[in-house]
Amino acid sequence: MSLRNTGLRKKLAAALLVMALSASAGPVAADEYDAKDAGHPLRIVAYILHPVGVMIDYLIMRPAHWIGMHEPVATLVGHEEE
Repeated sequence: MSLRNTGLRKKLAAALLVMALSASAGPVAADEYDAKDAGHPLRIVAYILHPVGVMIDYLIMRPAHWIGMHEPVATLVGHEEE
C-alpha cells in the first residue's frame, strides 16, 4: 500500500480522526423529565401556531417572493439579484 497517493492519505487521516473522536466520546444520558417545566402555556400555543405559520409561508410568502422576483414586478418592488 503506497501512501504517496494524496487522496488515500486524506482518507486515512479522516478515518483516524473519526476513530480518535469516537474513542474520546463520553457516556450520554437523557435529561430527566421535570413536570414543572413541561406544559408551559406558550409552548402549547406554539404547537398550535407553528403549522399555521408554515402554511402561511408556503401558501402566501413563497409564491409572493417568486412573483416579486420576475419582471416587471421586480422593478416595482425593488428586488435585487444576489
